[in-house]
Amino acid sequence: MERNFEPIQSVHRALALIKLVLDEGSLSVTEAASALDVNPSTALRLLRTMAADGFVVRGPQKRYHVGATLRHAHGAFPQPTLVMTLRPFLEQLFARTDETVHIATLAGTQIQHLDGIEATSHSLRFGLRVGVWLPAHRTSAGKALLAELPDEEIDARYKMALASPRGRHIDVDLPSLHEQIDDVRDTRIGWNFEESEPGIAAMAIATGELNGQHAAISISMPIARFTREKGENWSAELIRLVDELRSA
Repeated sequence: MERNFEPIQSVHRALALIKLVLDEGSLSVTEAASALDVNPSTALRLLRTMAADGFVVRGPQKRYHVGATLRHAHGAFPQPTLVMTLRPFLEQLFARTDETVHIATLAGTQIQHLDGIEATSHSLRFGLRVGVWLPAHRTSAGKALLAELPDEEIDARYKMALASPRGRHIDVDLPSLHEQIDDVRDTRIGWNFEESEPGIAAMAIATGELNGQHAAISISMPIARFTREKGENWSAELIRLVDELRSA
């Protein structure tokens, strides 16, 4: 990204919604507002504008689906969905850790869990968060995905989010976040110790670009079951898994 580049908010938001509707197949106004950190009326105006140009179409249950314009462009380059591509690797990771694992993507300054497998053999366990949106800077997957971006883009995204109507609810220490992201770039692993919610430990790695898409794979567990040895072993497992994925 060019130095001192200032993104155009409306364009950035529309592109983020296009990515989401392609990934998910449909999107509600509430989901769009949450992903962009804007109020529902702003999200609705964006979706209506996109619908007017055929990028999305309003369907049942007031959800917006891929429109003819977007379907034509996207259909010219058929590719497996991100979840389909990563599911076998997610299953491998689950079999080796016996802890809850997720796939997440980044939109703006938030992540969404697209898929996951819950560890049910433990009486104390971390449940599935599929479909849940969380602040990227509080999650292991979010930090791993932010680390793939230039520092200037990270700052631009948070500047836009903080300036939005919901900005007062975003509690982020950018200098601290940048320090953590530098560590992720060195080790490839993002960490979360009770930042997203109490009693949880998580680690994650970004997959890199997969057919034009980016994702992160995470392992989550009750912090009472986390040990330094598990952290070291499973970090190595995440790195091995993604290296295998990239060479496949």
